Amino acid sequence: MQRIPCPERDDWRETAARCGFDFYELDGERYWDERAYYAFTIAEIELGIEEPTAEIEQMCLDLVGRVVADEALLRRLQIPEAVWPLLAESWRRRDGSLYGRLDLSFQGFRDGGRVPAKLLEYNADTPTSIFEAAVFQWTWLEQAIERRILPGRADQYNSIHERLIERWRVLGKGRRVHLAGLTAEAEDAATLAYLADTAAQAGLSTTVLDIADIGWRDTGGGFVDLANADIALAFKLYPWEWMFRDTFGAKLESAATQWLEPPWKAILSNKGILPLLWQMNEGHPNLLPAYFEDDPRAASLGPSFVRKPIYSREGANVSLVAGGVALSAQDGPYGAEGFIRQALAPLPDFGGVYPVIGSWLVDHQPCGLSIREDESPITGNRSRFMPHAIV
Repeated sequence: MQRIPCPERDDWRETAARCGFDFYELDGERYWDERAYYAFTIAEIELGIEEPTAEIEQMCLDLVGRVVADEALLRRLQIPEAVWPLLAESWRRRDGSLYGRLDLSFQGFRDGGRVPAKLLEYNADTPTSIFEAAVFQWTWLEQAIERRILPGRADQYNSIHERLIERWRVLGKGRRVHLAGLTAEAEDAATLAYLADTAAQAGLSTTVLDIADIGWRDTGGGFVDLANADIALAFKLYPWEWMFRDTFGAKLESAATQWLEPPWKAILSNKGILPLLWQMNEGHPNLLPAYFEDDPRAASLGPSFVRKPIYSREGANVSLVAGGVALSAQDGPYGAEGFIRQALAPLPDFGGVYPVIGSWLVDHQPCGLSIREDESPITGNRSRFMPHAIV
């Protein structure tokens, strides 16, 4: 694994605009950055990222089966009691999943050594940056080879786009899919538009709408769109924990709508799974020791650890503590439900920038990666997206 400086395409902004990638800058700072790329060997991809991702996913699915059957664990994860039957029934039906992303610390295979990738967290419910991962970095690869920025033999670990289309075919069953989220947010709107495009390529009709525009019909009981049409299949870029608290949250169990991600994913989008995974698989090479903050065993981590809220997005309210001192912290609104502590897994340091690997899964199968880097060891919503290549 190397970080290789390279010339950027002269017309990359124009290319982004043609692709509908209109948030390549955020608050005047680059979000997409191709002045360098991360290079991997095929062994690093297959053995260092792909295989561990599949193994971690299976451990997570095993964990869901345990949690839905254990009221103590549901309480530990601060999941409201009113929605326990919704989660249990969704799991019993094995409601299908579209996609997710594991965030990993990965050092690469250096000097013959193989330090295992470590799970930092699981973006199981509302992962963004999928358009950049699936489409725009692939466009970069093709043009970089064509323009001799990359060697002609270069490749990329990336079958996300094709896998999404195939998955939509299975999940959609010819139905219209409604895709809902916070459409005023540029990144969310672009993510919804991209996923709608993949669904359309799978032969489905699509409707994109703001989450606030989903209504309820009392007669017959069901969620409807602005045209008062039934919502049979809905993708939501909106966290389950927010939906549980919203006005229509009490109606989720009685509605016929099939949700993507399914209700049982509310378990895996909770950072409380990190200590539970460790408890179930203590010593596993791809897991970090982790404990709920009120667990006396958390003291075993010593004065250096990462402190994370049970519920959090984009690195908010995460603190990196070393020697009892918070070295880096992100502000935010989270933490009321409690915190977990996780052992430090130092990110690789490439001259003062720290990359996190996003390992993507579609239908629970690993199929691509993305990289976010920052001068801070805590990845946030302004961290740069960097392309990668297999060389």
